[in-house]
Amino acid sequence: MPLPSSNVLSRREFLWRHGGGLGGIALAWMLQRDGMLRGDESASPRPSASPSSRPHFAPKAKRVVQFYMSGAASQCDLFDYKPELIKRNGQSWDPGEKVELFQSSPGSCMQAPWGWKPRGECGKTLSDIVPHIGECADDIAFVHSMVAKSNVHGPATLMQATGFVMPGFPSMGAWISYGLGRETDDLPAFVVLPDSRGFAPCGPQNWQAGFLPAAHQGTTIRPHAANPIADLYAPKDGYITAASDRDGLGVLATLNRRHAETRPGDTRLDARIASYEMAARLQVSAPEVLDITRETEATQRDYGLQDDVTKEFGRNCLVARRLLERGVRFLQVWSGADNGFPRRNWDSHEDIARDHGILATSIDRPIGAFIRDLKQRGLLDETIILWTTEFGRMPCSQGSKGRDHNPFGFTNWLCGGGIKGGVTYGATDEWSYKAVEKPTYCYDIHATILHLLGLDHERLTFRHNGIDRRLTDVHGHVIREIVA
Repeated sequence: MPLPSSNVLSRREFLWRHGGGLGGIALAWMLQRDGMLRGDESASPRPSASPSSRPHFAPKAKRVVQFYMSGAASQCDLFDYKPELIKRNGQSWDPGEKVELFQSSPGSCMQAPWGWKPRGECGKTLSDIVPHIGECADDIAFVHSMVAKSNVHGPATLMQATGFVMPGFPSMGAWISYGLGRETDDLPAFVVLPDSRGFAPCGPQNWQAGFLPAAHQGTTIRPHAANPIADLYAPKDGYITAASDRDGLGVLATLNRRHAETRPGDTRLDARIASYEMAARLQVSAPEVLDITRETEATQRDYGLQDDVTKEFGRNCLVARRLLERGVRFLQVWSGADNGFPRRNWDSHEDIARDHGILATSIDRPIGAFIRDLKQRGLLDETIILWTTEFGRMPCSQGSKGRDHNPFGFTNWLCGGGIKGGVTYGATDEWSYKAVEKPTYCYDIHATILHLLGLDHERLTFRHNGIDRRLTDVHGHVIREIVA
């Protein structure tokens, strides 16, 4: 008769039990202590790689919101004002060098479909398609000299989210969760609010934990859906009761912990156990935090919830504010989905006025309301807001109305916790083609955000495959000019 499966030894277990001896036990302890035992990626030979949920120095901010425009928002149509494009609209474009584009040949100079106006006391000239963001110009630091390492959406999107063009690396939110931990036990440290139309290129890899402990990955919440958090409640099919659901989870917890005891250092099961425990708490906290009917009619109107164009992104921004004030550490809020034609993202190859027109309108009012709301509630001073996209768009036309990819110069902007408002950092050339003053990479943005959170980007490391990995790889500097 075969032995019960629980008594069957794997080959590895057989060799360990009968050949490991005290020498093997001692070796395993030493390897685990030094973070070199395969499967035990949570340990580290250096204290800095195992943070104690405390910053390295006094922080200026507590939390971060990353507004991510998927598909490549056009800097020269939104934020990067170039009179030369207006002056030479329709003329041949000649930047003085050969230009190889992603999907087309260079067309003529093409001005923005919208006008430009100085905004705020700082006088920052911004497009008429983003008037509400423009009203907040005195709180914003514009970084016009961003450069990407790829002009392909997937790798470039990962680079802005994780610091690497290759998959498998932790996102910024996961690093911040790992470095600072949660502010509350009732909500995750890292929450993602995707576009209802789908995910951006590379999907959940943009908020994965990578080689960090799995508990630091982002939790996806869909405020627009009937069930905003998937699988949070038992299905209503008639045979599962509250008692049986509770008892089943209890048995599962016992089995999971028994299994985990035989696999020290495997963070995946630990994360799953933690997710069940978090789910139980979310059953109480989530309905309240996601219930925007508790907000005044005036607040809902400010966020654009009564307008079909702005209501979804406005809902996400309003839910983001409610999550932040209840202790969520890092939020990603996405605009745009990678799901083909017709365009449902910022990848405006065919018609900038059509695509950017509706997308910019959909995010402008909600983001403006979000900034003002945080400011009124006293939350802006301790919350960093980052507006980003994977790369920019060319100053020349593609066809007659569109623009091709531009990784050589584009815009990010930041405001809030510790950011100096009403300033501009870096510059592109007269065309908005290439960064010519203070070229800036995502590493510099990430280093600056970590600095404002009280984390030294060179000290926040994690030992993986013999390398002390970090969010900024071997790059990055804090952009002191935009730090208040």
